[in-house]
Amino acid sequence: MIKSDIIIIGAGPGGYEMAAEAAAGGLSVTIIEKGELGGTCLNRGCIPTKALCRSAEVALTVKDAATFGVNVSGYTLDYAAAVARKNSIVEQLRSGIEMLLGKCLVVKGIARFIAKDTIECNGEQYTAPKIVIATGSKPSRLPIPGAELAIDSDTLLNMSELPARICIIGGGVIGMEFASILNAFGVEVTVIEYFKEILPQFDKDIAKRLKMQLSRRGVNIITSAAVTGITPGMSVLYEAKGKTLSLDTDCVLMAVGRQPVVPDGAQEVGIEVDKRRIVVDDDFKTTVDGVYAIGDVNGRCMLAHVATAQGLKVLGKDVNMDIVPSAVFTSPECAMVGLTEEQCKDKGLEIKTVKALFRANGKALALGETEGLVKMISEAETGKVLGCHICGPHASDIITEVALAMSKSLTIKDISTTIHSHPTLSEVISQAAR
Repeated sequence: MIKSDIIIIGAGPGGYEMAAEAAAGGLSVTIIEKGELGGTCLNRGCIPTKALCRSAEVALTVKDAATFGVNVSGYTLDYAAAVARKNSIVEQLRSGIEMLLGKCLVVKGIARFIAKDTIECNGEQYTAPKIVIATGSKPSRLPIPGAELAIDSDTLLNMSELPARICIIGGGVIGMEFASILNAFGVEVTVIEYFKEILPQFDKDIAKRLKMQLSRRGVNIITSAAVTGITPGMSVLYEAKGKTLSLDTDCVLMAVGRQPVVPDGAQEVGIEVDKRRIVVDDDFKTTVDGVYAIGDVNGRCMLAHVATAQGLKVLGKDVNMDIVPSAVFTSPECAMVGLTEEQCKDKGLEIKTVKALFRANGKALALGETEGLVKMISEAETGKVLGCHICGPHASDIITEVALAMSKSLTIKDISTTIHSHPTLSEVISQAAR
């Protein structure tokens, strides 16, 4: 039996960053991963999709190059080359993780609990007083006839050839990012979303703005529609406005969220699982002493940076878990932090809402990316920032300023009286605050 101070199951962002931090602090660490280092984020999620998002941005820029005084003729779209670039980026980062885990015992295989403090993998037993489950999640599927005919995001990321037409079931983050990418590469895209707006977790003004922009680019977005089945002839059946309708396509992408992956033997040793999620307290402890669960597997918030933060929290680091920014890497990007206007109203909060448009920003005009807005929400009496929502260029980057302000309980005035460099996109934040 191999002993260590801590065992981590899963080498995604939560697992590998926690392992590296623990090892740097002098702990002996065993980390077990059944697939490639980096988990979903690096291999099948955040990084590969962002690489393809960048290729899509370049494609859109070249399409409009003449606007910038650059005449391009005879260019072609090579999706296979974009995929090859994506794979190269993933491999480079994976090598970096291997170096990062140099002080850890890295075990490749499937972990199984055989006792509260013991894991079995490849016929070997590993024990530690602290075990952290960081096994992540996998794509979900709707329980509808023909669901098996649809592909998931994992499969799509490995395709080097694209269909002429695709129907994306789900208008959340995954669905909209792929809609933006595939549209830029010439695919006829239709998105079918169950809720009234795409990006249901985002502020309605931002969701409507993105829907308008993608619709202008040719993406067909159908909302308030429930998919009821997929036929072998690749027709998607759905109900909308009291009617039963169908859509013919060449490929169907199921992008309806993700579900936690619970390791084998977990429930047998007493770890509570509710709705396929491992139950944890505010310190991410499970119902078994010495066992923790971080990241997607606990279902609290399925974001890579949240998994990392939870892992650091388990190690005793001081991390503010209340303020979590998130982003969607469409063209244009969307980002948010804090409460939406609807959530504030549901809580009965007295708020002030202000907006600023990118079309009035000098840097946005220079970039040729003027569509979008910043929406800031503050407490009416104190001016304390409660939320910020952005649709526009580099939204994922500039949201961090507001996240920092919120983590320090700053006010709208604090932001407005801070000098922002000119010309920058972050001036839109300052403009909204003023």
